[in-house]
Amino acid sequence: MNEPQSSDRIERSILIDAPRARVWRLLSDAEAFGRWFGADLRGQAFAAGQVARGPITIEGYTHILFEVRVERVQPQELLAWRWHPYAVDPQVDYSGEEPTLVTWTLHDAPNGATLVKTVESGFDKVPPQRRLEAFRMNSRGWDAQLQNIRRHAEAAG
Repeated sequence: MNEPQSSDRIERSILIDAPRARVWRLLSDAEAFGRWFGADLRGQAFAAGQVARGPITIEGYTHILFEVRVERVQPQELLAWRWHPYAVDPQVDYSGEEPTLVTWTLHDAPNGATLVKTVESGFDKVPPQRRLEAFRMNSRGWDAQLQNIRRHAEAAG
């Protein structure tokens, strides 16, 4: 479900017919996350202060490295990391840019379902020459990724 947004943030949410513990595992276990998100994160962990990285496994994007610096992990409730949005050009060094913040939160919903919310904020600090495309591509990307986690969580039941 799309929610109102500004030019600085993308907000999405989805209702998943699966228990919070199952959704949390798919979100917080780096290897499980990579399987539905499309990144090879074998041997990685999402831990506060740590970097997780691995190649993207989605056709057409396998030359790109998924890389996040985990900010916060609150079991069963919140996972937050920073990354460089739509950093897809191998000729560009994105390390000088300020990364956006991606925050995932889980909420109980009726009948044992889980409401998943994701917010990516900080686009106003992305360099102007790539801000609009990064925002547009990540907006579409979050729509697809929330469908992916729902499909994986509900199939596991």
